[in-house]
Amino acid sequence: MAEALDTIQDEVQEHAAESRFNGFIALFVAVVATFMALCNVKDGNVVQAMQQAQAKAIDQWAYYQSKGTKQHIAENSADMLKTQLEMNPGLKPEVRAKVEAKVAGLEAAAKKYEKEKEQIKTEAEQAAKDYDTMNIHDDQFDLAEACLSVAVALAGVTALTKKRWLFGVACAFAGFGFLFGLAGFLHWNLHSDVMAKVLG
Repeated sequence: MAEALDTIQDEVQEHAAESRFNGFIALFVAVVATFMALCNVKDGNVVQAMQQAQAKAIDQWAYYQSKGTKQHIAENSADMLKTQLEMNPGLKPEVRAKVEAKVAGLEAAAKKYEKEKEQIKTEAEQAAKDYDTMNIHDDQFDLAEACLSVAVALAGVTALTKKRWLFGVACAFAGFGFLFGLAGFLHWNLHSDVMAKVLG
C-alpha cells in the first residue's frame, strides 16, 4: 500500500513538473511570438520607407538628367548664336544687341541648371544612403523573425518530446532573434552579412 502511494505521489509530482514546464514553454512562446509580431510590423514600415527612398532617388536622378539636358540645350544654343554673330559681322547694332542678350540669357540659364543639378545630385545621393541604412534594419528584422520562428517551432517540439536540451536550443535562437530585433528597433549597427546572404 505504501509503495502504491509512493508511486502515485511520484506520478503527481512528475505531472506537476511537466505541467509547470509546459506552462513555461507556453509563456515563452507567447513572449517570443509577440516580439516577432512587433518586428514584423516594424519591418513592414521599414520596407515601405525603403521603397519611398528608392523612388525618391530614381526621381531625383531623372530630374538631374532633365536638368542636364536643359543645360546642354542652353549651352549649344548659346554657342550656335555666338557662331552666327561671328559669321555675320555686318549685323545691325540693334539685331546684334538682341542676339547678344539672348546669348547672355542662355549662358545664365546653363549656369542655373548646373547649380540646380548639384542640389538634385545631393538629394539623390542622400536618398540612396537612406535606402542603404534602412536596408540594414530590414535585414535585422528579417534575421530576428527567422530566429524567433525557429525558436517557436523548437519550443513546440520541446512541449511534445519533453527534451529540455531542445528548449535550450530554442532559447538560443530566441536570444539571437531578440538581439537582432532590438538592433533594428534601436538602430544599432549590428549586421550579419553571412545570414543576410543566406536569407536574401
